[in-house]
Amino acid sequence: MVVREELEKIGYENIAVSDVTRAELFYGAANKTELQMIRRDLQKITVLHINPAISTMAVELVEQFCLSHKTDLEDALIAATSILHRMELYTLNVKDFIFLPDIKLYRP
Repeated sequence: MVVREELEKIGYENIAVSDVTRAELFYGAANKTELQMIRRDLQKITVLHINPAISTMAVELVEQFCLSHKTDLEDALIAATSILHRMELYTLNVKDFIFLPDIKLYRP
């Protein structure tokens, strides 16, 4: 899998995920075995929790971009986490984030 290879190249110690991303990964699990694998992999990664600043920025991003770009709350929370922590965002859905001010997207 290309994503797993890229994450290993970056190094798990250099990766963090939003609570939202973690929840999305759990939700996408096809079965209990896959859910256990996701849990195991996430134990290697720092989790960035939603806080009031992230929540506030996410709501502002939704308000600003919901009509023009269909930005939803989940993507806004992920983006706000990335922006406020000054971290590059690794995503396969570049189109959902590229237009956001101050976002830095990871480029392999």
